[in-house]
Amino acid sequence: MGIVYKAEDTNLGRAVALKFLPEDVANDAQALERFRREARAASALNHPNICTIHDFGTHGGRAFIVMEYLDGVTLKHMISGRALDNDTLLALAIEIADALDAVHGEGIVQSPV
Repeated sequence: MGIVYKAEDTNLGRAVALKFLPEDVANDAQALERFRREARAASALNHPNICTIHDFGTHGGRAFIVMEYLDGVTLKHMISGRALDNDTLLALAIEIADALDAVHGEGIVQSPV
């Protein structure tokens, strides 16, 4: 849920990712609350397979999350249009399951939209 941009944290001299709500829901109270909950929940986690949340704020009336920038290919891009070899598939499945275990271990459960 959101649009992500690569940005520079000029204070600390590092690349970060800025996640904004899409414009069509940016003023929707329920969407904004879900976005805040997402930031709070993710910021409570410290796991190598879950990106780190640095900040939550607003600018020009639009809410955003500042998070760790992870260079590479998205999972969506990696799996689109082709089969993955078994070793890659197994490695991804283990990383995803490990992250989900950490999320569930913290009692964080996201309700369906």
